[in-house]
Amino acid sequence: MYNKILVAMALDHDLSPKTLQIAEALRNDGGEIIAFHVHEAPQGTASVYMDEDVIKAAYAKSEALLKEKLKGIDNITPKITKGHAARTIIDYATANGVDCIVIGSHKPGLSDYFLGSSASRVVRHAPCAVHVQRDDS
Repeated sequence: MYNKILVAMALDHDLSPKTLQIAEALRNDGGEIIAFHVHEAPQGTASVYMDEDVIKAAYAKSEALLKEKLKGIDNITPKITKGHAARTIIDYATANGVDCIVIGSHKPGLSDYFLGSSASRVVRHAPCAVHVQRDDS
């Protein structure tokens, strides 16, 4: 099916086990799965009031959570970076020859129809196939 799969990891949702299972099912023999988390630091005026140590601690916590979610799972490469979730996922996929993105999505609220969720932005702009796993709730 696919040789290079990026799994967008939302560390604050419980979709990761499902999206990782989907990626495993879609992976060709010898293919690669990248568990990719985008850490979004506070933006705009909020960042002015944040202590630099708090921001660094939040990033370190994200790294630890990613490792925890992958504990006991072999053949998956963890990757964490900073940026805007949808844009960073799309840019990484484009630059690294990803041929499928697996991303979880919650049921859209009213604001998502006007602004768009991260998953919907990835679907609209990704350079490759995208599999969306809808949250059951």
